[in-house]
Amino acid sequence: MSKNKDNFVKEITKMEDDFAQWYTDIITKADLVDYSPVKGFMVIKSNGYALWESIQSFADQKFKETGHTNCYFPLLIPESLLDKEADHVEGFAPEVAWVTEAGGEELAERLAIRPTSETIICSMYKKWLRSYRDLPYLYNQWCSVVRWEKSTRPFLRTSEFLWQEGHTLHETKKEAEEETLQMLEIYRQVAEDLMAMPVVCGKKSEREKFAGAVDTYTMEALMHDGKALQAGTSHYLGQHFSTAFDITYQDRDGGLSHPHQTSWGISTRLIGGLIMVHSDNRGLVLPPKMATKQVRIIPIQQHKEGVMDKVNEIYAQLKKTLKVDIDDTDKTPGYKFNEAEMLGIPVRVEIGPRDIANNQAVLVRRDTFEKEQVSLDKLEDRLHELMDEIQKNLFDRAKARNEERTSTAHNMDEFKKALEEKPGFVRAMHCGDPDCELEIKDETSATLRCFPFDDNERIADTCINCGKKAAGLAYFAKAY
Repeated sequence: MSKNKDNFVKEITKMEDDFAQWYTDIITKADLVDYSPVKGFMVIKSNGYALWESIQSFADQKFKETGHTNCYFPLLIPESLLDKEADHVEGFAPEVAWVTEAGGEELAERLAIRPTSETIICSMYKKWLRSYRDLPYLYNQWCSVVRWEKSTRPFLRTSEFLWQEGHTLHETKKEAEEETLQMLEIYRQVAEDLMAMPVVCGKKSEREKFAGAVDTYTMEALMHDGKALQAGTSHYLGQHFSTAFDITYQDRDGGLSHPHQTSWGISTRLIGGLIMVHSDNRGLVLPPKMATKQVRIIPIQQHKEGVMDKVNEIYAQLKKTLKVDIDDTDKTPGYKFNEAEMLGIPVRVEIGPRDIANNQAVLVRRDTFEKEQVSLDKLEDRLHELMDEIQKNLFDRAKARNEERTSTAHNMDEFKKALEEKPGFVRAMHCGDPDCELEIKDETSATLRCFPFDDNERIADTCINCGKKAAGLAYFAKAY
């Protein structure tokens, strides 16, 4: 290993020593973000924004395949609109930023910088909706929201973040509930199929559900340090908002009815999850489907005759089917190798005079650091195979780690021991009482992440904490 490579790696704190600092080192050294003059507001640099574009492109296609269209609603929301739904405004009140002056004059009514858009969208739906023939409304918007956070960390929790928020109206409860679960399934595909990030999907508890929702569904991911991350949520809102905002339509019987409503969203928080699930002490690790550059060609002894000619020939062929670039800077090979690793490029291709003479190249995987020599005649085919292999390996590796970090507790002593000795998900029976749930949080700092869909084993009949009849099996974890 070169001296340059050693020094570069030493600049990353080991995750085992200080996970928070490791995370900060990764996002700064991989040039994903920078800090703006306003605390809690991050600048997403091109490397970071490219990851958001991958998520956005994948999700937006899925939205459109299921009949949704995009629109845009205003950034500012009159206070009177927020006040129309009491649970909603109470849930967001501590985080709302207000505009009180504009054009040098005090405003007659405060304007909230949107923390979410249910209220402004409902005011427009009331204006637009007339008949059952207009339904369903299947609208989504890509935008930023502001929630004034006291403690921030780039991507994971910032005062402003990018997201999408879908807001739909339906004739029936059944249609709305189907929509809610359909969108959660799309989110699962974003996480698992695109990002190779395994998730647990399920229903939120009464205490943890979205303010104003009837039911909230979630996907929960597990990070390297054993903490959970709420990676996306989908909400069945019932008729709460449509009643509060008097959204009505002429139904099939000629009367007036309130539509059933949903909302759902994922955000740039997913990028934080991506980093904390896959990356290592050498830098960013990216699944090939997420990577802006899947392959980097690194010429060895590039100033020797014929090297760059062959490299450019290979590049011209590969770029037709892969996202590829060339590092032809004058940095040392060791530095170039390390930089490719730091940026999470899935495969680097090393090729020098000896390789050219032997009609081969050296391929190095970012996920395992395995090296192999491949004939130039088979290079493109092998690289495509590697993209699939790396994508699958990253998912399988993360899933195996999740399973290893999932414990089962039959009493509070086992519960606390699991959290202490093997941080991760803890499976336990729970009664569903918000007060009981709060007791567990106060005592252990763990929260009820969800009642999972795919794991409903009844390991006991009573709640792990209060001893009352259990409502079902829940997953608990300390969380971001």
